[in-house]
Amino acid sequence: MSNGDTLDKLVVFLAKRDGIDKLVKTFQYVSKLAHWGAESSLPELAQRAKSWETASGLSRKAFRSGRFLAGFNALRRGPVPVPGELGALAVLANAGEMVYFFFDHFTWLSRAGVLEPWLARRASFVSAFGEAVGYVFFIAMDFIMIRRGLRQERELLREGAKDAAEKEVRRIRVDRVMRLMATAANAADLIIAVAETDPNPFCNHAVTLGISGLVSAWAGWYRNWPS
Repeated sequence: MSNGDTLDKLVVFLAKRDGIDKLVKTFQYVSKLAHWGAESSLPELAQRAKSWETASGLSRKAFRSGRFLAGFNALRRGPVPVPGELGALAVLANAGEMVYFFFDHFTWLSRAGVLEPWLARRASFVSAFGEAVGYVFFIAMDFIMIRRGLRQERELLREGAKDAAEKEVRRIRVDRVMRLMATAANAADLIIAVAETDPNPFCNHAVTLGISGLVSAWAGWYRNWPS
């Protein structure tokens, strides 16, 4: 791939809302790890990293304004047109995501000083709880679809190497990679949400949060990168 092609794809990637979000999320969690690593030996550098982390986090919240409408619209349209358990899972997943993004507005406004500071903690808890619920069901949906894809792939391979079958097998494999990336991102974000709703030494450790944030950002980067 030429440098020109890479640059063109980067421009397309950064033109997307999700592309910008993944880039700033990378800044946020790289700076979190930098703050942790420099806190004891380089306090001035650690403070600058902390400021970068805070600014990145607030920027992401501002940039996600109105995103809860996507979940609301998904609920308004009804379950995905797939038979079986996916319809119910889609409703629960989108409801959780809608709660997450809606209450994230109050967290952002409170931390920015527009609303009362005490509201940040409560709004953040509700937002993280909805986020965790949504991720659990999104992960379940992806596992179900991966399982169905594996079953369909085995059936196609038994039929023989027909051109149509080969194309369908390639499509299934690409879809599986994308769903595995989505599962990795959702699992990493679930850890971050659990750290907010039920603080514990493992989830709340800077290294755990930093690595989880980067896994989520880079998996999302992979999924959104232009083909």
